[in-house]
Amino acid sequence: MRHEVIPMQNHLRLVLPLSLTLLLGLAGLGCSAGGGGGGGSCSPGLESCECAAGGRCLEGLSCLSGRCVDTGGGVDGGGRDGGGFDSGGGGFDSGARDGSIPDGGIPDVGPNPDAFFAMDPPPRLCLEDGGTGPVPDPPGGTPDCPDDKNREGCRCEGVGTTAPCWPGLRVNRDRGICRDGTTTCEAFDEFTGRWGACVGAVLPDPSATLGPSACRCFSAGRWAIDNLSPCFVDYGGRGVYAVSTYIAGAGAQCPTLPASAAPPPTPEPGTDWSTDRLTVDCEGRFQLCYTLKAGNADTPSPSDCTVARVCTETWYTSRDMEQELPPLPSWTSSDAACARQFRDSGGYGEMSVTGLSVECDPIDDGSGGEYVFNRVNYCPADCASRPTAPECAGCMMGGSGGF
Repeated sequence: MRHEVIPMQNHLRLVLPLSLTLLLGLAGLGCSAGGGGGGGSCSPGLESCECAAGGRCLEGLSCLSGRCVDTGGGVDGGGRDGGGFDSGGGGFDSGARDGSIPDGGIPDVGPNPDAFFAMDPPPRLCLEDGGTGPVPDPPGGTPDCPDDKNREGCRCEGVGTTAPCWPGLRVNRDRGICRDGTTTCEAFDEFTGRWGACVGAVLPDPSATLGPSACRCFSAGRWAIDNLSPCFVDYGGRGVYAVSTYIAGAGAQCPTLPASAAPPPTPEPGTDWSTDRLTVDCEGRFQLCYTLKAGNADTPSPSDCTVARVCTETWYTSRDMEQELPPLPSWTSSDAACARQFRDSGGYGEMSVTGLSVECDPIDDGSGGEYVFNRVNYCPADCASRPTAPECAGCMMGGSGGF
């Protein structure tokens, strides 16, 4: 009976999936007297003034629920979500209240009371105990001009001042590759300023639905596993079997097995396979699994056989902070043919996750299955005796998976 710890090549590969594209729609609003729908305008205080295509509301009035009404100084609350997002469901006014754009300035935007909840709702709250929290209140400001975005076309104070801005959906903000831009308060008329274009903002890649480019929860981080090495036990004519190693001293050790023991081998009593830690960009409940498969990490196939699969689950409490996870348990494999293939030809380890973020965002592959976010390449076992061979370059013990 012969034991060997297979060397591992720590090559990390990110799986990038397909994507969605969101479209932007713009429409104009106006009003006419008497509900006629023509091109006339309404006088302030005229109760019968109804909004209709082709008309307009005079200075001091805004079109709300089909009527021109005094909104208390005419503070409208709109803005355009750039980068292909429409957080108002259509119905934006592309001009000032009198239909003009003063001095070629930034277009004003008409009110859209449903904008905040219709197309860009606040993230929900999913709790550790499985319950849900109350729906968050909208930020200050107005539905179209909330305080948390500094959207283009919305009012601002202090002409010339700059501020962070976000022209996308709240659910993507600060996830993965997504980053705020910067906007400048530009003069609009004698009394007010308007936020200018959001410069430098990074929005989700329209061709991605998973991973950093999609700007979803679990877009960036690292699952660090201290020991990823399997042990292979050759029983001669009775086959080759795989069993977990355990951390002892400076490296991974095969379990102590009696010479007369029959296959399959048993793990070292009282030990785990490995300790592990997680750093990720959102809180939530996650189940992380590591699956050893015989095959090629560059061209994985559903038909690749599985040597072993172990999982750990946790409630991750603080985004972007390293957190210790329950250890990966010890394991043994009774599939002798798969173990021999892995030992002789190499294989790979799949890092995958399923779960639910604290913002109730499902963490999966987009169809309810596990999201494979990394693959680790393993060398054939005999690389220990021929480390200079091309297929053996960079073999090492241990490893971790960044994503």
